[in-house]
Amino acid sequence: MKQNFEKYIMLLAVIFWAGAFIAGKFSIAEFPVFSLVFFRFLIATIVIFIIMIKIEDNWKITKNDLKTFTILGVVGMIGYHVFFFLSLIYTTATNSSLIGATNPIITTILACIFLKDKISYKNIIGIIISLFGVILIATNGDISVLLNFKFNPGDMLMIIAVICWAFYGILSKKALEVYSPIKITSYAFLTCVILLLPFVIMEKPWVYLPSTSIKGWSSVIYMAIFPSVFGYLIQQISIKKIGPTKTSLYINLVPVFSMILAYLILGESISFIKIVAGILIIIGICINLMNKNAKVKEVNIES
Repeated sequence: MKQNFEKYIMLLAVIFWAGAFIAGKFSIAEFPVFSLVFFRFLIATIVIFIIMIKIEDNWKITKNDLKTFTILGVVGMIGYHVFFFLSLIYTTATNSSLIGATNPIITTILACIFLKDKISYKNIIGIIISLFGVILIATNGDISVLLNFKFNPGDMLMIIAVICWAFYGILSKKALEVYSPIKITSYAFLTCVILLLPFVIMEKPWVYLPSTSIKGWSSVIYMAIFPSVFGYLIQQISIKKIGPTKTSLYINLVPVFSMILAYLILGESISFIKIVAGILIIIGICINLMNKNAKVKEVNIES
């Protein structure tokens, strides 16, 4: 029972992150990019520090810890979110979804290089099946979308965002050998808030904040508490338990749950192709999760 809990705890984070895509539809219309990331993590920092101080005996850090948390904050919080939101200005949602689907592959390669992780042929098959499912969702089964794929500056920004996210998982694995999941998450959030402050001032918040609606703030608060505080904390626990490679696979479930939430909340339709795609994604992830003790030939990308 405990082993299954460790495997599937990331499902909660996936649901929260999927909800962030719905909330983002409302918040991005009212907040500039840097301000949106700043206010999201400002609220998240306050909430998670209250929790950390109550449950963590040794929650303070020293000067020697600053380098680790600064890197995690810059790469995982600022790097991923800023490049992701900027990419949406220049590229399509389809392009960003397709590029985002490469995260498990990139994470797996980086884990092999930097963590000396090994990957089996079954792992590769599972990743490919899940990737194919994501492509089906992004293209709605229309092969012409792939044939007409045009690379633009926004795609490069999205690639950088995905690399940042993958490196965050790898760096977190190393940091978890020394720090607790909540400590890593809390100080990464704080680093993000401090470093983003000058950019927020440049966006002149005193101009747009008076006209910001309750819906806009509600969206930011949701993203701060559920996808950020609980989502990132769950991610750290998952990385510690099952590693960054298997944890990254769950990201492919985000479009599946986003599709379900969009149907329930926004009334968007779900096609038969998307149902098939969702099943393929789940099958691919299950193959990887059930492969933990399988006796299969392993491949080390570094060798």
